[in-house]
Amino acid sequence: MKYYLSFLLLVVAALARKQPESKMAPPGINQLATQYVRLALDIGRYDSSFVDAYYGSDSLQPSATKKATFSKDSFLLEVQHLQDALGQLLLQTTNDTIQKRATWMKAQLTAFGRRIKIYSGEYASFDAESMDLYSVAAPVYPETHYQALVAQLDTLLQGKGTVQERFQLLCNRFIIPKAKLDTVFHAAIAECRKRTLHHYTLPANENFMLQFVSDKPWSGYNWYKGNYQSLIQINTDLQIFIDRAIDVGTHESYPGHHVYNMLLEKNLYHDKGWVEISLYPLFSPQSLIAEGSANYGIDLVFPGNDKIAFCKDVLLPLAGLDTTGISIYFKAQAIKGQLKFARNEVGRGIINKTMDTPTTMRWLKDYCLMNEETAKKSIRFINVNRSYVINYNYGMELIKNYMEAKAGGAADADKRWEAFGVLLSNPVLPSDLLKASK
Repeated sequence: MKYYLSFLLLVVAALARKQPESKMAPPGINQLATQYVRLALDIGRYDSSFVDAYYGSDSLQPSATKKATFSKDSFLLEVQHLQDALGQLLLQTTNDTIQKRATWMKAQLTAFGRRIKIYSGEYASFDAESMDLYSVAAPVYPETHYQALVAQLDTLLQGKGTVQERFQLLCNRFIIPKAKLDTVFHAAIAECRKRTLHHYTLPANENFMLQFVSDKPWSGYNWYKGNYQSLIQINTDLQIFIDRAIDVGTHESYPGHHVYNMLLEKNLYHDKGWVEISLYPLFSPQSLIAEGSANYGIDLVFPGNDKIAFCKDVLLPLAGLDTTGISIYFKAQAIKGQLKFARNEVGRGIINKTMDTPTTMRWLKDYCLMNEETAKKSIRFINVNRSYVINYNYGMELIKNYMEAKAGGAADADKRWEAFGVLLSNPVLPSDLLKASK
């Protein structure tokens, strides 16, 4: 019996060796989302600008130790493997939710790859980088396009001197005194919050802290901390005009970056458990949605002449400024808003090395209507963030077209706010904006 049992065991073992190895089950969407977050956090240990916000589990944070040098090839290989796995999952699933999450992460990972190369000193053209990072390339307009817009300002602005000089003279009437900044900005943010709460239910514990800082390449920043908290910083290197208070109240706060991040955290991360949403990579398609929606939110909160009325009735008195000329000021600002695409051309010129410094300064002064100090600050921003500038202007244009397609323009305010809330609460890609607008 002992020998018989031994023989059976040998036969079983031999048969087992002849059987084909069982294939491991492919990773699911949650496993891939966890890998996505781990990868981004690992890259962020080297590239301090890579992760703009993270409010996920500490268990996904990499160990404190890191390699002495940034391994571009290793990170690019990880990106490719994760994209391949997501691609396989897309081929195997018919689940709409899984398809949406996998497609979104694949686009984000393309941006990972490009940012890894940029951080390693491997650059491409302005448009090639923006296509990989933000999934779009901004349209190119000839110089005559901007000259025609400046001509409109020439007609609008009275007095003597160049258009840029007359524009600056008008703007200088509405500079907020530094001693009044905190009062004016808090009043603007409070009004934006009140108007946003009329349409959205926000988490009860949501809040922000406002700080005034200096020596930054940007004019304002929202650092989202998770748990529905934000740190909003305003750069005081440059003079701050009255409309900037409204921009901060909306763009950085309500219903801009603060609300956008809160709705994603609550609706997707906490309510649905989508791990990938806990991380916001700055140089990614998500930023085109974030910046474009934040700029669109200004006119959503203050439609028509509401900005003018709010400045006249509230902000200018708080700042101790005269209200005379505020209507002309906002008309000029509206034209300047159309001129903002000129900043993309400056970005192209700097990145592609087709504009020298005198030419970039001329474009920023003549077409973006910047003074010397502001133009230099803008060049610094482009040198640091490269093609990111398209997110503000082209991103807003895409969001505006999307909103008009979804909500039919400005006629029904409630419908616009509802469509905007859906946009802020979902993993939307630039390709989704383009499809909806056709």
